[in-house]
Amino acid sequence: MAGLRTIIALAFVLAIGFLLVILSCALYYNWWPLLVVATYILAPLPNALCARCAGEYDIMSDYNSGVVDAGHFITGMFIVTGFCLPFVLAHAEVITVPAMIMSICGGILVYGTIIAYTHFFSQQDDDY
Repeated sequence: MAGLRTIIALAFVLAIGFLLVILSCALYYNWWPLLVVATYILAPLPNALCARCAGEYDIMSDYNSGVVDAGHFITGMFIVTGFCLPFVLAHAEVITVPAMIMSICGGILVYGTIIAYTHFFSQQDDDY
């Protein structure tokens, strides 16, 4: 059972992730890596919206509708964009390589925190 210590640890890791992204911008005087934060905000929205539209509590709960699959696809697209955008910016020499590394490390921490939160605090249905 996840408790208060888990929430505090996840909040700490999330703050470190955002700090790395902001430092990748501030230390190298270039604010382009801050675009990655937009993908952090937009990534969970398609899953939430499509799950709400699909009606998860139907009679046939094993069936995934096309709306839910589209939400998973768009979420995956945002996550891949969050990881690859610093690579593209560094390849185009818009940002430096250390800024790219810090931005990617921050992204890994942020996405890892989101995954850990859903793992620890997801409601599991017990089948009796």
